[in-house]
Amino acid sequence: MAISHTPPIPMAPARSLTSPGETPPGEGCISEAHVERPDGGIWEHPAFWAAVVLLGSAVVAGYFIARIFGFT
Repeated sequence: MAISHTPPIPMAPARSLTSPGETPPGEGCISEAHVERPDGGIWEHPAFWAAVVLLGSAVVAGYFIARIFGFT
């Protein structure tokens, strides 16, 4: 078992707590009012795209099932 000869690091002094609702001086608010962008319509709805992907995969799977049973 090795013994370390480095001195222990002293503890930092306790910081004062700020009361709830009060912003500490170094952490001011930097946010600004912004305009909410409009909804992108159908292009931003993942359920639509999931349905398109599922429909496409069902069509491809149906084609291969039809080939297996000799319909094409």
